[in-house]
Amino acid sequence: MKSEQQKENPGRRTFIKNSLMVSVGFMGLRYFTGTSAFAGNNSSLYSKYGPLLDDPQGIFNLPKGFSYKIISRSGELMDDGFLSPGRNDAMAAFSGKSGRVIVIRNHEISSDDLENGPFGIDNSKLQQLSESEIYDRGYGKNPSLGGTTTFVFNEDTQEIEYQYLSLAGTIRNCAGGPTPWGSWLTCEETFDSKLEGVNEHNHGYVFEVPVSGTSMRAEPFPLKAMGRFNHEAVAVDPDSGLVYLTEDRGDGLIYRFIPNEPSNLRAGGKLQALSIKGQKGFDTRNWEAQTIKTGKQLEVEWIDLEDTDPEVDDLRLRGFAQGAARFARGEGMWYGNDEIYFACTNGGKEKQGQVFRYIPSAEEKNGDHQKGGLLELFSEPNDKEILRACDNLTVAPWGDLVLCEDDKHPRLIGITSKGEVYHLGLNVGYESELAGACFSPSGKTLFVNIQHVGLTLAITGPWQG
Repeated sequence: MKSEQQKENPGRRTFIKNSLMVSVGFMGLRYFTGTSAFAGNNSSLYSKYGPLLDDPQGIFNLPKGFSYKIISRSGELMDDGFLSPGRNDAMAAFSGKSGRVIVIRNHEISSDDLENGPFGIDNSKLQQLSESEIYDRGYGKNPSLGGTTTFVFNEDTQEIEYQYLSLAGTIRNCAGGPTPWGSWLTCEETFDSKLEGVNEHNHGYVFEVPVSGTSMRAEPFPLKAMGRFNHEAVAVDPDSGLVYLTEDRGDGLIYRFIPNEPSNLRAGGKLQALSIKGQKGFDTRNWEAQTIKTGKQLEVEWIDLEDTDPEVDDLRLRGFAQGAARFARGEGMWYGNDEIYFACTNGGKEKQGQVFRYIPSAEEKNGDHQKGGLLELFSEPNDKEILRACDNLTVAPWGDLVLCEDDKHPRLIGITSKGEVYHLGLNVGYESELAGACFSPSGKTLFVNIQHVGLTLAITGPWQG
């Protein structure tokens, strides 16, 4: 069944390529390190919007002319009768009817976190769901509490008009990614098993959630061919239909999924791991020694993986033994300018984060999967005054990269197409990471979550292209 988004937006593929596009000048990111422009204090940063001003409410500092509004809080009663879950994580925004914005939002909730779940502290609201609407009921005693919510947002009034539970019964839905065919891929950052007798099903999968402005819950169908591991984010290349995936482990891999039928991920496919050509088992983390330098492009080949739905959490270990490259906690990932950008949260000598880009080959984009692309380390600041633990990332419609930090008082970090770094926001109200930064299709509103307290903010202001 086609989603509302597919019916309304036949140009969805074009939108994904354009509105999430990184400008051609993004090569400037490689100069993120070692230049006077990034001296490490607010006065030496690029002043695209000016310094951050103290928020009178003591929650979120922004530049002059910008403002935020808390549009959603965990624990609120949603329109479908469930509670808005907590631990808000990655998101994506899509076009809806009458100019509305439809946002799908992850919730990184474990099964024992009843306080943040959608069913109430006693799980009494679980009975409102039929068995077909929830992936893992936990035998009615220990239901999995993660999943996604969807809300319909009016940019004119800056209000949510409707919100509901759109996927139920999964665990620790951390990141994911939008697809060109009008859906959200949400990923479980877990390897919880059914073997202990608590869960009815294994976990550690990707699920697909259609874009809809009505209470249409996604069928909780695990896309097992895309692998069972500690998933984080995904990015879909609209030209080839290939899906790229990150893994949030200190020794994780970067994966590529070749679907049997592009846009129909249920039809299965082949899972592969990224390897550096001629350098088997390459370590990109730069922890002990600098093995990869900023600006250096390395030729990639892809290794076929076997037993991609294992009972033991060893897929990354087997892939590394086959020659796959190793990464330091692959997290946020986004498609733009015909390339894939992803963050590694604790890569680099000081373990403050790295940003990579993967440049697919022309052959890869045109269906020849034998020819890999190029991998480039864009940035590795090794200076926490510039960047601390980069996590979720997105790309503004005008080309700037926006990073969320995973820190006690994290910032939103902006990087222009010339590699100029600026601080866009600072969480001063709560000791909580930021997550889920994404722009509305119009580019007027930036949505972001303060994760641990379950707040979703809408930020507006004089955005500059």
